[in-house]
Amino acid sequence: MSDIEREAMEYDVVIVGAGPAGLSAAIRLKQLDADLNVVVLEKGSEVGAHILSGAVLDPVGLNALIPDWKEKGAPVSVPVREDNFYMLGEAGQVRVPNFPMPPLMNNHGNYIVSMGNVCRWMAEQAEELGVEIFPGMSCSELVYGDNGEVKGVVAGVFGLQPDGTVGPDTEVGMELHGKYVFLSEGVRGSLSKEVIAKYDLQKGHEPQKYGLGMKEIWEIDPAKHKEGSVTHTMGWPLESNAGGGSFIYHAENNQVYLGFVVHLNYKNPHLFPYMEFQRFKHHPMVAELLKGGKRVAYGARAISEGGYQSMPKMVAPGVALLGCSVGMVNVPRIKGNHNAMLSGKAAAEAAFDAIKADRAGDELTAYEKTVRDGAIGKDLKKVRNVKPIWSKYGLTASLVLGGMDMWTNTLGFSLFGTMGHGKSDAEATEPASKHREITYPKPDGKLSFDRLTNLSFSMTNHEESQPCHLRLKDDKVPVEVNLAKYAGPSARYCPAGVYEFVEKDGKPEFVINFQNCVHCKTCDIKDPSKNITWVTPQGGDGPNYPNM
Repeated sequence: MSDIEREAMEYDVVIVGAGPAGLSAAIRLKQLDADLNVVVLEKGSEVGAHILSGAVLDPVGLNALIPDWKEKGAPVSVPVREDNFYMLGEAGQVRVPNFPMPPLMNNHGNYIVSMGNVCRWMAEQAEELGVEIFPGMSCSELVYGDNGEVKGVVAGVFGLQPDGTVGPDTEVGMELHGKYVFLSEGVRGSLSKEVIAKYDLQKGHEPQKYGLGMKEIWEIDPAKHKEGSVTHTMGWPLESNAGGGSFIYHAENNQVYLGFVVHLNYKNPHLFPYMEFQRFKHHPMVAELLKGGKRVAYGARAISEGGYQSMPKMVAPGVALLGCSVGMVNVPRIKGNHNAMLSGKAAAEAAFDAIKADRAGDELTAYEKTVRDGAIGKDLKKVRNVKPIWSKYGLTASLVLGGMDMWTNTLGFSLFGTMGHGKSDAEATEPASKHREITYPKPDGKLSFDRLTNLSFSMTNHEESQPCHLRLKDDKVPVEVNLAKYAGPSARYCPAGVYEFVEKDGKPEFVINFQNCVHCKTCDIKDPSKNITWVTPQGGDGPNYPNM
């Protein structure tokens, strides 16, 4: 596709992704200079369509960006009123008291929000400032300049033939050039992945680690609803099979945001993250809450969990990585949106200074320095050892040693230094012969649901005549290696039922139902042979989340 002649449009800054990081950058650029030409390109059908987050929002990023957000009507109106933490067993639970937890774990002053709706509101603020926002525009390629710098992106390609070639109805898209390009694609973005590899940005840093977050929105019995209540759990049903836990957030309108996170460094390829989530809802505490209610939405998304030591170099010539493209989630707090906003603001300020000095296409080193030395770096450095302690020594050790480490880091030192993560999540997967199969109860259709039924509540859709956006490096690997050695884990790790093994002429065959894809990126992360590459489908495709 790179040899196609396309029209080009010139901007000062081109931003890929209308999430909290990209929109914050756009808003800040226009606050600094109303004459800057800024464009935001979003692959979802609308802003917010692909946003999925818990979410309890620390407003520090919003405060820095739009101090009068309350007066401007931001959909941030449910303060956290109650903070609970439970260790679950199969039949009961034990509440962990709040007082031993370090201050950073306190949710006082935070808000339960739909980040999809927050991003929709942020887009309105950006457009009022003159930012151009184009939803339904996938960015499928990077455009490089004569000196190897990133100078733009290709956006708006539609109607390719199934084999990827140009057909009679193909729209070849256009190039959008910028003095700087910001990639705020979220976790494991396809263009960010290319930039990290091309410029070797991960060198000297730990591998990135990930979790799979699955979420349902439930409307529950008003008598059971406690607006502002926040609950987190750990333990059952995952126990020793995998790290992870749940969240239960009581939002407005009798809605509960119910989520479950499975760390993707699990060893047993028989583990079925989606079914662990469904089983969790049958815990007596959760089942009682949901009884008489109804599920109204479902979705899933990978989460970056590597933290401080896994953040790659964030800049290369002409390009900067923002938010979850870098990985700025504070794992024990289960929060990253505030850091995404702060990163967007920092990138905008660095680009503004550079453009004012007649620079273009170079490295925005000031941005990286602000992130690492400022509020984001300080937030992540305090909790940097919680994830590796959990991965190496288990849940109990992470609560004791991780808690102690967060306390000492609050005082300015750590007994552990900075621990490493070791293997990537793909490499952590062990052969099936080393593990027992796990039997999961059949969904009951009331509390728990099969994947395809739940998938219909994500409003996911893809134009089926386009090329498959889930690329295999070697189409023999799924059956000959992954099925034979790892019992075909893609049939389980995908939360949308994209992958399956079917029998054809007495032999197993690998099938990719790409139309089911919710763009979570788990396959690109967890495939034990690293054989699947996720690339963006055409614009507007994928989930259409209402208020995730």
